[in-house]
Amino acid sequence: MNPKLILLIALGLIVAVYVLYWAREVRRAAATGAVAPGFWGLFIGFVTNFFDTLGIGSFAPTTSAYKFWRMVPDERIPGTLNVGHTLPTVVQAFIFIALVQVGFVTLVVMIAAAVLGAYGGAGIVCRWPRRNIQIGMGLALLVAATLFTLTNLNVFANIGSDALSLSGTKLVIGFVGNFALGAFMTLGIGLYAPCMILVSLLGMNPTTAFPIMMGSCAFLMPIGSMRFIKEGRYSLRPALGLALGGIPAVLIAALIVKSLPVVWVRWLVVVVVLYASTMMLRSALGKEPEPSPAAAGD
Repeated sequence: MNPKLILLIALGLIVAVYVLYWAREVRRAAATGAVAPGFWGLFIGFVTNFFDTLGIGSFAPTTSAYKFWRMVPDERIPGTLNVGHTLPTVVQAFIFIALVQVGFVTLVVMIAAAVLGAYGGAGIVCRWPRRNIQIGMGLALLVAATLFTLTNLNVFANIGSDALSLSGTKLVIGFVGNFALGAFMTLGIGLYAPCMILVSLLGMNPTTAFPIMMGSCAFLMPIGSMRFIKEGRYSLRPALGLALGGIPAVLIAALIVKSLPVVWVRWLVVVVVLYASTMMLRSALGKEPEPSPAAAGD
């Protein structure tokens, strides 16, 4: 059997467990109130996942939207990002793993590293108080803005080669690097840009970042998300908006649009993300009151 097919079957089984687990929680919530996402929740899910498929990333723009419109309490943003973006990311993973060539051993090792990092990271973030999450996400957004800026300035354009796999010391470095990126992803930093930089610095073709990044996210996000769901550290309706709005957006971007000149979109994202980072850190350093039970609801 084709090794990629085995990997995709394994992913399908993990996602099936995740969908059943989340569906049970959604049914419980539906018994006590409305759970259907609103228009803006679906709109944010569509736009962020559309551009995520084209290489922009989804976590930082979604965080910025939530912070700007105060849609999700700060301490629930990491969980909402992971839970809501899981299924659109899985769709991306199936597409890119099937279409883009990358060494199978390298792909599996990098995915395993990210999953292990995310499992530990989700456990830590679930226990963090509101202020710690605000500071962590504020700094994560600064990192994201920096990576967007460096990408737009083509700082990494001439890094990398045509290699499709890693071995020896480079494979170990790749494992350690993706482990750290998986842990940071649970805080909302996103994996796309850091992963592309990592594989490029290790001498791989930058296009291999797509199956590695999408595959890593697709395997790690269901596992990390189940921890957020179990702890109740996410907002249900916005998360459903990301999932339901995001899946058709991924299919349109990957199978119909395929590519766009997105450099100006990245510059816009830089401005928006810097604003969100400033507001998040300002909230953390100020004496912002804890949200009321109504404000912190789903």
